[in-house]
Amino acid sequence: MASKKFKPSAKATLPFKTGNREKRQKLHIVRKKALDNTRRDERFRRRREEDKDPSLRDERLRQNVPLTLERKRVWDDVDSDTGDGLGVSVDVERLKRQKLAEDADERAQNGEVDGGDQEGSDDELDSMIDSTSDIESPPTSPKPQSSKQQKTATDRATSPTQSTTSTNLALTPSALADRFPTLFATAPSPNPKTLITTSLHSTLHNEATLLTTLFPNSVYIPRSAHRHSHKYSVREIASFATNRKYTSLIVLKEDQKKPTGLSIVHLPAGPTFHFSISNWVEGRKIPGHGRPTEHDPELILNNFRTPLGLLTAHLFRTMFPPRPEFEGRQVVTLHNQRDYIFLRRHRYVFRETKGSERNVVGPDGKEVQGVEGIRAGLQELGPRFTMKLRRVDKGIQRGSGQEWEWKGGMDKQRTKFQL
Repeated sequence: MASKKFKPSAKATLPFKTGNREKRQKLHIVRKKALDNTRRDERFRRRREEDKDPSLRDERLRQNVPLTLERKRVWDDVDSDTGDGLGVSVDVERLKRQKLAEDADERAQNGEVDGGDQEGSDDELDSMIDSTSDIESPPTSPKPQSSKQQKTATDRATSPTQSTTSTNLALTPSALADRFPTLFATAPSPNPKTLITTSLHSTLHNEATLLTTLFPNSVYIPRSAHRHSHKYSVREIASFATNRKYTSLIVLKEDQKKPTGLSIVHLPAGPTFHFSISNWVEGRKIPGHGRPTEHDPELILNNFRTPLGLLTAHLFRTMFPPRPEFEGRQVVTLHNQRDYIFLRRHRYVFRETKGSERNVVGPDGKEVQGVEGIRAGLQELGPRFTMKLRRVDKGIQRGSGQEWEWKGGMDKQRTKFQL
């Protein structure tokens, strides 16, 4: 059938429901050609109008945004007091701004602040969150909407995305920090030391060795499965690692001789995070790859916006040194998108732009001031893989999944994400 955007010509309305199959085929070809001609005429007409008025082209390109799941994302409707927030899909930046606004309104009603303090409070509110937030941005539709009316799919599609926003770890809810005091310690964290092992009867010795190059100060100890040896449990291995001043324990899981899971235990008392692994690619199989060095890398955490996302971000933060070695020019990126965590490791170099290259632009599409004429070249080192958080267990248990803090798969709504 014809598209609703175009009015088919008289040739496109030929009857095609005939009993003769050959006539139906011919009529379908004639009708399809007529529709193609109609679309072509419409496209040329739009081009002529846009050549006369370039603002029409800018308006069309601004609204021509793909309607993806990321732009359809919905949040739970909660107040500013959500407790630790586990299991709730809520933006911590929006909650922080909402709470500050409520406090400012309460002080204004009580008359406890003067005009200067009120102006400073407004500046503080503006500095808490980026002005390009897709939560607070006004809809592009000219129709007036009430404050309680939700955005339509088209309005959400034309809002700017925040998939490139760095994670602000300072916005962690206090109730979440009280629930996991070891992950959110106020004292300076010790130098991380990680013990890496595998599941029983595992053959992933090469993959586990690659993880020792990814996580600084890590050691791989094979897990024996000999019939005359003692098969140590994860709880016994965690006790062994705690006595030797390890801060994290990683258990690499296997299925059909491929990495399928990663369990990370925060020592000494947990919690335990269970991730599934997909798309594992070694560094030597990446085209144009480089060789990693022993320098401590920098860590980039992107797009962790919910309380559960901040908890996961703090877990990875404790596994990397707080002071990287910049002379190595290595960076590990953990980018969250649709609850999938993409892990990449690169080596960067700064160079001058070539004649055909543009300047560096930010997430808003504008050129970044101060770095004109400079470009950053990247070389991937590997390994690369994708993780998805499945469960957060309480402490370190004898059997996995007996008591859990959070469990995935509880919400079946595709447009609601947990991280």
